[in-house]
Amino acid sequence: MFDLDQIIDTENGRISGRLYTDPVLYEAELEEVFGRTWVFLAHDSMLPRTGSYVQNYIGEDPVVVVRQKDGSVVAFLNQCRHRGMRICRADRGTAKSFMCSFHGWAYGLDGALLSVPHREDTYPDSFDPAQLGAVKVPRLANYKGFIFGTWDADAPEFEDYLGDAAWYLDGYIDRWPGGMEAIAVHKWVLPANWKFNVEQPTGDGQHAEISHISAIEALKSGGSSFDRASRRPVPEGRQWQSTYGHGGSWVGAPGREIANASPALVAWEREHADAVAEHMGDTRERRGHANIFPNFMLLGNGTFRVTHPRGTDEMEIWAWTFVPREAPDEVKEAVRLDVLRTFSPSGMFEQDDAENWEEMQRILRGTKARKQGYTYDMRRVPATRDPDYPGVSTAHVYSDNSVLAMYDFYRDLVSGTPWNEISARRTVAATGKEQ
Repeated sequence: MFDLDQIIDTENGRISGRLYTDPVLYEAELEEVFGRTWVFLAHDSMLPRTGSYVQNYIGEDPVVVVRQKDGSVVAFLNQCRHRGMRICRADRGTAKSFMCSFHGWAYGLDGALLSVPHREDTYPDSFDPAQLGAVKVPRLANYKGFIFGTWDADAPEFEDYLGDAAWYLDGYIDRWPGGMEAIAVHKWVLPANWKFNVEQPTGDGQHAEISHISAIEALKSGGSSFDRASRRPVPEGRQWQSTYGHGGSWVGAPGREIANASPALVAWEREHADAVAEHMGDTRERRGHANIFPNFMLLGNGTFRVTHPRGTDEMEIWAWTFVPREAPDEVKEAVRLDVLRTFSPSGMFEQDDAENWEEMQRILRGTKARKQGYTYDMRRVPATRDPDYPGVSTAHVYSDNSVLAMYDFYRDLVSGTPWNEISARRTVAATGKEQ
């Protein structure tokens, strides 16, 4: 059994290597983190018509997300109630029903069991198909076209779960009057723990000036909008954190165009600046990187992704390219190519990150390495409240504050603390006021 107090010490900024290797802790993560939080499942553009579906995962549980005849969306466990085979084998498509390829049990678009071979002559009269439909994800939320789901009846409503993070999230997903659409997806597997990836967009801005400097120089020479902001002794920028583990950061002064966006997208936005400003209604910007806990990441240049856990030492990354729906085709293609160059499996930044995470995981094979604590002590600049930035933020882009806040929430979940106690305690911690 694991002792969370020995693994996570947010007060002193120390994390044990066991956080990324302990198999018992990993099982608790699947049950208490992925089983209790809101997880990204699909976007409206992926489900354009009745019967459109995509597969996704909540932790390691496969789910099918399907557009219904009335336009609503249903998600259910991709597991036949007979012998546990997948009901749907394709990643995405359009269907009128789903049939298990093992024994032929057939299910409707809503997961209801429709037919069972040889039912009349082999099953007893007590056999009730109505009780054997696919297990539904009981709660879904559609937030500005992005569909999230949770298994937990006690979890806060989705917008309450977002909290202050909604202001930052909207800067990515609600910029353009016509909304967004997904135009491409990449999927790949890395031999490293899923949390290494999640930490980075939540609050590790400092690695870029070391790990990514060659890629930054290459993009600059090719005409990218990158500048040397991240190489200043004290770079401009900010980091933010939210009550339920969400966080993000950016480099650059307010109003500066995002550095890692496609030049074509930057130019298109300039042409439509008034429409964007009118739609947004305030000064929100698409800035830097962010993560909506546990695993929905936004990387600023159109890369939106999830990192699925696959054991203590493996993750599966699914990365979509999202673009403004009303942008011309040449802008969408430019964004797709920019994502391909940067955050795809062959992308310049992605390869740098993968090398770090894989080597970190290899080192943790050693007993001494697992016992050695990691240092999360970039906390000279405190996390405070600023009227210009909702929630709690840090007036320095290089800080461990948001990652430690994420792990503080993670610890509450993994310990099995009920949601009402989590919400009450974290509200007091964030505001000094009891609910």
